[in-house]
Amino acid sequence: MTQGIRVSVESRYREDQSTPLAQRFVFTYTVQIANEGGAPAQLRSRHWVITDGNGVTEEVKGEGVVGNQPLLAPGESFEYTSYCVLKTPHGSMRGSYNMVRDDGSTFQASIAPFSLTVPNALN
Repeated sequence: MTQGIRVSVESRYREDQSTPLAQRFVFTYTVQIANEGGAPAQLRSRHWVITDGNGVTEEVKGEGVVGNQPLLAPGESFEYTSYCVLKTPHGSMRGSYNMVRDDGSTFQASIAPFSLTVPNALN
């Protein structure tokens, strides 16, 4: 949680969209962003750091999430699902959302690292 903003993520391997022999492993992740604080905050942009099982890192930056820049009043939440493609059967993601308050102040809501793993790929 960062300044009242809680970010929770759940990932899932998409076997139906993956081609392991071509080193294409597709993962979806569902994010819930909840405002548990006392002041509104709007998500303006995102920054993801995606690392595959070989340690290769890719950074993704952009405006909003899935075409939205949700404004969250206290007690409100926003949920969305997106995806990423790795060349290995496991990896991880972490990042942050740039949030803006009504008074114009900004802060980075942290997204804790989470794993992207094909079931039974790791011991």
